[in-house]
Amino acid sequence: MSRKQVPLQLLDNMKMKKMKKISILFFAICFGGFLKAQQLPQITQYMNNNYAINPAVAGMYDYYQVNTTIRNQWVGMNEGPRTNVISIYGRHSNNVGLGGTVYSDVTGPTSRTGGSASYTYAFPLTAKMKLSLALQGGFTQFKIVKNNISVQDQIDPLMLGGDVVRTLPDATFGLNLSGDKWYIGAAIPQLLSSELRLMDDDFARIYDTTSQNGKLASHIYVLGSYTYDINSAISIEPSFFLRAVAGAKTQIDFGVKSEYKELFWLGMNYNMNNDMSSIAALLGYNINDRFNIGYSYGMPSSATSNYYTGSHEFMLGVRLPH
Repeated sequence: MSRKQVPLQLLDNMKMKKMKKISILFFAICFGGFLKAQQLPQITQYMNNNYAINPAVAGMYDYYQVNTTIRNQWVGMNEGPRTNVISIYGRHSNNVGLGGTVYSDVTGPTSRTGGSASYTYAFPLTAKMKLSLALQGGFTQFKIVKNNISVQDQIDPLMLGGDVVRTLPDATFGLNLSGDKWYIGAAIPQLLSSELRLMDDDFARIYDTTSQNGKLASHIYVLGSYTYDINSAISIEPSFFLRAVAGAKTQIDFGVKSEYKELFWLGMNYNMNNDMSSIAALLGYNINDRFNIGYSYGMPSSATSNYYTGSHEFMLGVRLPH
């Protein structure tokens, strides 16, 4: 072996190691919190837009409604999550409920957009209890904007070319058991567990052997609430929302909402296993039994209050005549 070949081989080895590190860094940035924690948009006012959690609830209502949610998470932190969700759902006939959702979720250089439509079939189990089964199908587009990623070497092969865009089919199964003033149900979003394959196969074989797929893991959602009338003017509605996915702690939200004369409401929400923000305050107002306006403020924890000022979420609901 000549003296020229030795430094060339050493240089190649160094480049390989560097590319390996950059590859790991690239996916750590894009998926560190994404795969270990939530992969789906999260909302605080889930009791007002429960269809965004479980499509089977469409079988509970005898009217159509439109709900829009705008959420700015971790305000003050650079490029924190921004979520927009709009859904329309309701009962189409005695046994059939229909609905659809469009959403956008942006966090730093990554974004998800998607749309779906659902079919719900509801039937009575007893005189006071009904079971609804739903199947929702649609698509999810995942995108990485490379210009928004700060790296030292912009000519690195990982940073060359256009943005990374993957569009995949998606599905959700849901079921819901409901009575006159209560319901409890479960949903499994990302049922297909599709693989994103964010890297070119040849490139992945050379520089990365573990993370080129980026599988969209199936989640488990459990959502329920009960409305209790204290008197003719005041009602109270406790609720809970459980989220579970492999690789992350199970999160459970406990909420309570109190409504006065069906005009305005106040509420609190406590999220277990959330180190960023565990408590949220909610308030809202109903207009002419047609419009519902809501706002929630997620308070930062003591450990994160120096980094961001909180999370803000706005909701507008419109009840449509049947």
